[in-house]
Amino acid sequence: MANASGLFNPVVPSVRRRFSPCIGIYRSGFWFSEGGSRGIVCSTTAHGEQKLSSSESRPPRFVSRGCKLVGCGSAVPSLQISNDDLSKIVDTNDEWISVRTGIRNRRILSGKDSLTDLAAEAAKKALEMANVDPNDVDLVLLCTSTPEDLFGSAPQIPKALGCKNNPLAYDITAACSGFVLGLVSAASYVRGGGFKNVLVIGADALSRYVDWTDRGSCILFGDAAGAVLVQACDPEEDGLFAFDLHSDGDGQRHLNATMKENEKDEELGTNGSLLGLLPNGSSYSCIQMNGKEVFRFAVRVVPHSIELALEKAGLTGSNVDWLLLHQANQRIIDAVATRLKLPSERVISNLANYGNTSAASIPLALDEAVRSGKVQNGHTIATAGFGAGLTWGSAIIRWG
Repeated sequence: MANASGLFNPVVPSVRRRFSPCIGIYRSGFWFSEGGSRGIVCSTTAHGEQKLSSSESRPPRFVSRGCKLVGCGSAVPSLQISNDDLSKIVDTNDEWISVRTGIRNRRILSGKDSLTDLAAEAAKKALEMANVDPNDVDLVLLCTSTPEDLFGSAPQIPKALGCKNNPLAYDITAACSGFVLGLVSAASYVRGGGFKNVLVIGADALSRYVDWTDRGSCILFGDAAGAVLVQACDPEEDGLFAFDLHSDGDGQRHLNATMKENEKDEELGTNGSLLGLLPNGSSYSCIQMNGKEVFRFAVRVVPHSIELALEKAGLTGSNVDWLLLHQANQRIIDAVATRLKLPSERVISNLANYGNTSAASIPLALDEAVRSGKVQNGHTIATAGFGAGLTWGSAIIRWG
């Protein structure tokens, strides 16, 4: 099992302003202590390891930058598929789906729709909200498990935005945890790499990998894109307080879409194939999911991860304005909120309208909450993603 944990912020919400924190990076993340410098101290000492002598240890590297979330945007396909529509395809009905999942509608890419276009549209809206020119973007992180190019779709985003400075762009593949990993990655680039503006985009089209004859899975997924702009700021304005990230490959059997070998292409003839030199073509299978096991996994690990992140941030659930989880299943969202003792009026959910949009679900819900006035500048949000891999992670953030 791989894991990472962290705490970034040298100055957090008003409940913690009595502290003057000192923050350092261990091998697995960040550490926090009262007093000391207002900068971020980076070190390489792991928990439980013997410290090197002063002559052997590396000097700490102070980082005087924070990062904050300053803009968001989202985009969804025009085609809406309701539960009633699905009942014409598989043996199901609106009540059966909504009671078990909380989902009533989902948006699906169709025809010539492009996931890359959706991602670019969401990114454009985030830049417009932040009043940032596309040419000022330093990095684009596209969190997706369904790129439209085997080698990654991210470089197409700055092209679509008209960026003339050729910013670095690459994909992050971590399924429904992808957006949280993207946020943490963006913060690292801002703090340690000197980047000023980083676009983090969550975009997925899982409908392309759904078995539409399987009523257990086809009812769950939709397509969408969401984006945020992470921007460098003074440490006092920092908006990423702490994080907690994990993976467990043993759980892959419960949720996957593995590669499969296609039937032999007869057009190849006998040249090479007869000798066994040419592999058959390959593709990915439809999504395979053990719903009960994934449910048990989520309600067990997500609350614990958020509690760990809150502890590292020096906060409790009472300091959280909003709980924003990956929108997978309303029962999971409710169970996590109950465990954290957060009332339903402090939980963000748009699952009913869009279904499970994988890496897009968190930024999509955030964008709607910000634009509706629900989430306001200065609000503290506990967010978490979880899904295939298995992967999961949480982050405590401040909007604006």
